[in-house]
Amino acid sequence: MNWEKNYMSKLVTADEAVKYIPSNCRVVLGHAVAEPFKLVEAMVKNKKNFENVEIVHMVTLGKGEYTKPEMDGHFRDNTLFVGGSTNEVVNLGCADYTPCFFSEVPKLFREGYMDVDVALLHLSRPGENGYCSYGVSVDYTKPAAEVARIVIAEVNDKMPRTLGDSFIHVSDIDLIVETSYDLVELQLPKIDEIEKSIGENCAKLIEDGDTLQLGIGSIHDAVLMFLKDKKDLGIHSEMISDGVVDLVESGAVNNKKKTLHKNKIVVTFLMGSKKLYDFVDNNEDVEFYPVDYVNDPKVIMQNDNMISINSCIQVDFMGQAVSESTGFKQFSGVGGQVDYVRGAAMANGGKSIIAMPSTASGGKFSRIVPLITEGSALTTSRNDVHYVVTEYGIANLKGKTLKNRAKALIEIAHPDFRDELQKQFEDMF
Repeated sequence: MNWEKNYMSKLVTADEAVKYIPSNCRVVLGHAVAEPFKLVEAMVKNKKNFENVEIVHMVTLGKGEYTKPEMDGHFRDNTLFVGGSTNEVVNLGCADYTPCFFSEVPKLFREGYMDVDVALLHLSRPGENGYCSYGVSVDYTKPAAEVARIVIAEVNDKMPRTLGDSFIHVSDIDLIVETSYDLVELQLPKIDEIEKSIGENCAKLIEDGDTLQLGIGSIHDAVLMFLKDKKDLGIHSEMISDGVVDLVESGAVNNKKKTLHKNKIVVTFLMGSKKLYDFVDNNEDVEFYPVDYVNDPKVIMQNDNMISINSCIQVDFMGQAVSESTGFKQFSGVGGQVDYVRGAAMANGGKSIIAMPSTASGGKFSRIVPLITEGSALTTSRNDVHYVVTEYGIANLKGKTLKNRAKALIEIAHPDFRDELQKQFEDMF
């Protein structure tokens, strides 16, 4: 049977497809923008057919209706990264959170820590050889599909065809639901003066020819604003945003000086606007790979002059960075922060940057504190943190004593809190 006939033989509706999902199983959803929304809607609509189905994912951009109280007994959510649709239910105890490094999620699936019964995917149309692309999310989605007992895919003609290790053959899919809808687009963040100052300070640490890892959000976009005059920048990042497209078009990013995947942008997933999705569609200059490759510190370190830029919630006098919880309340997840902090540290000429506003809650609280808040989960250890950046400057903690770390951090704290921080410093030391 040729692939076209094979493809046609697997076509079903979303309602028909979810009938093949058994009760008492684990279902892994495609990640972020590649969440298979029509299949998830069909599961929720047909909830009475399911008992004790565990739904596993990282970032979700759908409605998350499987977390509602009326879904109890039918579905149980288990997220590997707490986000907008799961924050409340996780902290209420109505859903579960499993902490893990982003780079190690495929290992959870492959080595049986979390067996994958069903993988629900969101793919591009097949090409001439019968291969669909995973589009904007290869990350853990491709590894999950490779070990799943049942693979069900939405094939969307609006999903860009991305290149690299980003393909699955029609023969490896059990059921196919054809769809056609625009991908979720993220609003461009509004960048305020504080974030501009943080971006400008971060940019001072970036030199021509560096390879960058960037996240998403206003601070990361603010950094990009100050890189337009740089030359020969490269990208090796778990994700990129629209601002990177602007830097490619301006010539600041050309990947010529990269020592790994020269001349290529390397990512594992995307979230952004249609401009970004159009940019990666069939673009030979952008390659997608699973996250256990892209975020492996041993891979990251092969990029000379690797610069990682990540955000956090709080840093204490010792340099410990909290990025995922506020006290006992889970806010997000580890993601790839530690992967890149360690990969950059091992790279020749590498630097890792933790960037944050100096205050929280409209200036009510200092983010630089003597001790992290009780109950908060430590994300990046004091042994790993290199640079901390606020709107008031740059603190280089590498090689500094505990006393000198605290002094350097107080210098970049908000002026309204420095006197109190100095008193706390004197009490501690």
